[in-house]
Amino acid sequence: MEDTGWRETPADHRSGFACFVGRPNAGKSTLTNALVGTKIAITSNKPQTTRHAVRGIVHRDDAQLIIVDTPGLHRPRTLLGERLNDVVRATWSEVDVIGFCVPAGEKIGPGDKYIAAELAKVARRTPVVGIVTKTDLVKPEVVAEQLLELQQVMELTDLVPVSATGDYQVDTVADVLVSQLPEGPQLYPDGDLTDEPEQRLVAELIREAALEDVRDELPHSIAVTVEEMIPREGRDDMVDIYAHLFVERPSQKAIVLGHKGSRLKQVGATARKHIEALLGSKVYLDLHVKVAKEWQRDPKQLGRLGF
Repeated sequence: MEDTGWRETPADHRSGFACFVGRPNAGKSTLTNALVGTKIAITSNKPQTTRHAVRGIVHRDDAQLIIVDTPGLHRPRTLLGERLNDVVRATWSEVDVIGFCVPAGEKIGPGDKYIAAELAKVARRTPVVGIVTKTDLVKPEVVAEQLLELQQVMELTDLVPVSATGDYQVDTVADVLVSQLPEGPQLYPDGDLTDEPEQRLVAELIREAALEDVRDELPHSIAVTVEEMIPREGRDDMVDIYAHLFVERPSQKAIVLGHKGSRLKQVGATARKHIEALLGSKVYLDLHVKVAKEWQRDPKQLGRLGF
């Protein structure tokens, strides 16, 4: 009999949605990937690299936890920034539990307090768990101080320190989130790790590769669209992908291209490796850089680029 991935679940099986919220670069995407067990959200040391609500699925015998990774909540300076914040707030209204992420080694500041004030509005109906991330980067006493500090910022259902890269307490975070889910059956079949369309995941992997080692002004100026993604005719082990990288100014195009196109070649090589792992096949990747002037502030261009 064919295995469809659906199974009978015990009566006390839990299933539902969680999301991580925090200011940009708080470790939300890295924690999402650690919980899911594979790369479904892009990570970067540049803030505000997540631009869509990406769903990752954690399968357990006793539960199915769907994690919605969202952009960092921030005070917006562009129309893109406003739309990213809209994504975050829309997600809050749909999940069963929220994880409020604060890095262990950074003082709780105005950005965190701004988010806490926003979360307080939904905390009456949705439990909020405090998560102190990146604990591997600081001493234990600093982690302890941050846990106490976070407790003072808002009322929390629970509090957990975690290191996603050091695999410290990742399972504990899952346990705490699952405890807040309602009882219910599987929502996705076994084996599904995300419900993201493959083309969007491919575009995000290209953008992640393009973000490596670029100057500070570039991250928010790069957008990627996959124009075509088709199996190679006559071959079942090859996929041809044609994608465009959009920047806002000709000077940024020169940065992405590099000397005689050397940077773009490196971006292609890095992205292709991750895309092949995602798709499980060989990939031919064709990249072109285009200028879309001031696209972050232009509603028409934002719509065309998927925001």
